[in-house]
Amino acid sequence: MEFEDRCHKVQEPKFDCLLFDLDDTLYPLSSGIASHVKKNIGDYMVEKLGIEESKIENLGNLLYKNYGTTMAGLRAIGYSFDYDEYHSFVHGRLPYENIKPDPVLKHILKNLRIRKLVSSSRPESKPISHVSCNRVLVLNWHASLQIFTNGDKDHAVRALKRLGLEDCFEGIICFETLNPPCPSPPCDGEASIFDIAGHFSMPGAAADELPRTPVLCKPNVDAMEEALRIANVNPHKAIFFDDSVRNIQAGKRIGLHTVLVGTPQRVKGADHALESIHNIREALPELWEEAEKAEDVLIYSDRVAIETSVTA
Repeated sequence: MEFEDRCHKVQEPKFDCLLFDLDDTLYPLSSGIASHVKKNIGDYMVEKLGIEESKIENLGNLLYKNYGTTMAGLRAIGYSFDYDEYHSFVHGRLPYENIKPDPVLKHILKNLRIRKLVSSSRPESKPISHVSCNRVLVLNWHASLQIFTNGDKDHAVRALKRLGLEDCFEGIICFETLNPPCPSPPCDGEASIFDIAGHFSMPGAAADELPRTPVLCKPNVDAMEEALRIANVNPHKAIFFDDSVRNIQAGKRIGLHTVLVGTPQRVKGADHALESIHNIREALPELWEEAEKAEDVLIYSDRVAIETSVTA
């Protein structure tokens, strides 16, 4: 019974995955990338889709507000275009040099680890050290770090490379994760475009009357659940970092532990709020405390053998 009681003290880490949004989360809004993205989207709407320039500001705001991204909104209201061409136009001309290397964040991510305690029925044949007490086997275990962005993979890779973080993440959940390479071919004849501005000018107009989009992206709950399923992430054991309040609130609805980045002010749906991604350790000290507490845990009667990874 004493052995079992001590074993109960050992628990799996509370979190085993950290999901990070990319744009304006891992690098600051002050980089100016967001404003360039907005301008490029507007130019695409004018040059490629033939939308009047005078309508761009209002239309773009309506699409973003109701569909999460302008691209998702454009597809919903009837525009058909090649996704790769869109991303190339919007992201291909960005001033990536505005994104600066972040060695501080790299150090934080590289050293973010949770120790996992594992018990054994008998001592190892070659323990690293012994004292006459109880025996503990401690194995280093790293949390899985993943990018979760609405952007395309090429953009994510380029931004991470500029930050110097290209080797910090195990995977990238991106636009291509959830969406096929190209939309379905348009129907015969000219596509009918839904007048979303006219819709909301009508008295009593509601968002639930809008056409659905074929594009899956944050903050759509179904899209987020599908992304986590594909990436094999348990939302109840994952922490989600994002600068968007809508995305954070959607993440909370599907069970994620949420961290709003870019402001110290918490909002509904956010478990934590960070002015900067550099403040992770101050806001979530438990991610480091797991390791610090490990050596205080006693598992079973016998001599102690504390085993840790050593790099010479």
